[in-house]
Amino acid sequence: MSEVNKLKIFNDPIYGFISIPNALVYDLIQHPYFQRLRRISQMGLSYLVYPGANHTRFHHALGCMHIMQKSVDVLRFKGVSISSEEESALYIAILLHDIGHGPFSHAMEKSIVEDVNHEAISSLFMNQLNLEFKGQLSLAIKVFRGDYHRKFMLQLISSQLDMDRMDYLKRDSFYSGVAEGNINSERLIQMMNVVDDVLVIEEKGIYSVEKFLMSRRLMYWQVYLHKTSLVAELILTKVLKRAKELTQKGIVLPCSEPLFFFMQHKITAQTFNSKNLELFSQLDDFDIISALKSWQKQDDFILSSLSKMIINRDLLKIKVSDAKSSKEELKLLKEIFASKHNISLEETSYFIFKGKIKNQAYSIEAEPIRILKKDKTIADVVEASDQLNLKSLSKLVTKYYICFPKQLV
Repeated sequence: MSEVNKLKIFNDPIYGFISIPNALVYDLIQHPYFQRLRRISQMGLSYLVYPGANHTRFHHALGCMHIMQKSVDVLRFKGVSISSEEESALYIAILLHDIGHGPFSHAMEKSIVEDVNHEAISSLFMNQLNLEFKGQLSLAIKVFRGDYHRKFMLQLISSQLDMDRMDYLKRDSFYSGVAEGNINSERLIQMMNVVDDVLVIEEKGIYSVEKFLMSRRLMYWQVYLHKTSLVAELILTKVLKRAKELTQKGIVLPCSEPLFFFMQHKITAQTFNSKNLELFSQLDDFDIISALKSWQKQDDFILSSLSKMIINRDLLKIKVSDAKSSKEELKLLKEIFASKHNISLEETSYFIFKGKIKNQAYSIEAEPIRILKKDKTIADVVEASDQLNLKSLSKLVTKYYICFPKQLV
């Protein structure tokens, strides 16, 4: 009986051929938990702005694993000792780093499960997979959680210059068509090294780091925090909030069984058990889109109106500015809308609301990107760079938005 060839290759539009490094990684990719990522969009509702941005978390996870393979090759070539067990752990940790994302990625992070972020759910998925694979993921989980003694391994997975950011900037730039995000990940990887168990970038790679940070800033303002993507995601969270409210009042709304479960129950980090995890693993973008299509026809004015907005891309008006909107402006808009549609002032909060967005390309407080200078000293990239704008990139920029129905303009 012939065995399945597990050393497959994927053809990726960003990197070309991506190879599967070992049989365990193949089995993890084949697992239903991971295959679900094919049905989770990488950029949420950004395709409403950039029609090409339909790629998935599955694409991104494979891309991260591929550049991790390149990084391991480069570091070994430079004399960094990485055992075969550590190598496999790095591939598994980066492959599964986003496995906990819910439908539409970040858009619904706090809507379906209360106060549990995708990193925590990723960790729960890894624990479950570790049971199924008889402990073969134990080292990967230690690395992912930062419990492994070799610090640079966590930095490759989660830091200000990790494989995750390197792939999503390049990939999201490609699929959205926003050229400003196209970073030189190949050069960044070639310039990597490890000193005293800490990840560094050799000084001749500093311009690539500067470009990476600038690209990150531009991608946030131009793509991830684009006002239309932002308002669409905010409406989506309002839809689910309303659906939960109605469900908990005993109104049965048409939707898939897993979605109905999460609308019925308030699930927190403390109550997230293996049964809930199994139901969560059955949720994807299709559950939400299918529900929205049904909810357009519901009697509830709020639920049907908000659902139609997303399905037909006829969204709320959003204004973004450097100054906060006044409470008086918000109150007046709510009173006009409540009177026009015969709903309570409290219910107008589904249509009229304000908030803020933040962008910081590089954090001085977080672990720095370290530059290995020619004299073998190590400096923070902000200090090593002769670019004055790098200091400004570390400044937290806050902008304020207000959303309201277009007819109130």
